[in-house]
Amino acid sequence: MSEFSAPNPPVLTAPPAVGDRVTLDIHDLAFGGEGVGRCGEFVVFVPYVCPGERVEVKLTEVKKSFARATLVRLITRAPERVEPRCEYFGECGGCQYQHLDYDAQRRWKRKQITDLFQRVGGFSQPPVREVIPCPQPYGYRNRILVRSQWNGPARKLNLGFIRADCNLVCDVHSCAIAEPALNVALQDWHRNPPPKGGIKTVLRLPAEGWTVPEHSFFQNNFFVLPALLEAVRARLRDAGTRHLIDAYCGVGFFSLSLADAVESFLGVELDVPAIKAARENQARRGITNGEYVAGDTDALLPSLLRRLDPAQTAVLLDPPRVGCRPPSLHVLREAHPAQILYVSCHPATLARDLKLLCADGAYELVDVQPVDMFPQTQHVECVADLRRRNAKG
Repeated sequence: MSEFSAPNPPVLTAPPAVGDRVTLDIHDLAFGGEGVGRCGEFVVFVPYVCPGERVEVKLTEVKKSFARATLVRLITRAPERVEPRCEYFGECGGCQYQHLDYDAQRRWKRKQITDLFQRVGGFSQPPVREVIPCPQPYGYRNRILVRSQWNGPARKLNLGFIRADCNLVCDVHSCAIAEPALNVALQDWHRNPPPKGGIKTVLRLPAEGWTVPEHSFFQNNFFVLPALLEAVRARLRDAGTRHLIDAYCGVGFFSLSLADAVESFLGVELDVPAIKAARENQARRGITNGEYVAGDTDALLPSLLRRLDPAQTAVLLDPPRVGCRPPSLHVLREAHPAQILYVSCHPATLARDLKLLCADGAYELVDVQPVDMFPQTQHVECVADLRRRNAKG
């Protein structure tokens, strides 16, 4: 079926209640992966459905203006629907989109980013580019966090990932989005399980050519990492900035990879083992035009920015998913560097932070390049390029 056309969903004669079964037309895909339909005046969120589908659902939660439901039956199937590759999909909470064609995933992620930038960031026409695809949409994760949990009724230890519907652990013997070597390690973990529940274990592949301490961050997808790096390099090149401050620099991936594009760089990171690794990675590469400083980004940014000419400096932000703390953003507004490159795996916190940075015309958002670091999931990486608009004073 090439085009979906259907009458409006039925209007209930009474307010909906938990347990009701209703028919919905799914017209959107919300950030987070849930399909969106309407039941009278209520917006209803349903996981594992596709826009363009008519579905029968069962309401599981009803609030004042919205409800949540589970899929009971597909009435009309969208052309973008595909068969999930993973037997645990829908039970394991790691993936949200395995039922959706990969090209469609990218289209919807772009729309979600645009919607968030408009609704959360207040950008009327955000310059969001098409999502760069991952060349390997399955078998790409180089790091997984697995858990053990005692299953009392079954009298066994569950080993795997948190379920989609609760905080219990789904017993998983293979992960469709993990690299094959990690699935071998996962099977070994099952053969030699931990002695009890409540244990978390990180299974991780080494990043070739990089020193990465056990608990330090490195990007989880080697296959699309070159595209992410090129997206940052292209924006740095376009602005022509001469100096780079790599905030939340980790083991130095961005600053060392971009060292040839700038005259000098400074990296700052709170994780002391990561800073030591960054210096080791720098020495191994023979790079001499930069240095790394251990410490809190909020506390050190002012002094680092004073060491460089703001009119010739780009600041690269790659914070955790929660985004930047307000003190860092206010420091950046005060120092007013020529360019801010913000790399984020959470478009909502990115939009929130960019709203503050761009307030009162201090910066202009000139480009947002999404990169699909996490196919089959709700997550997507973005590189946002901000340029100084007005001189200070």
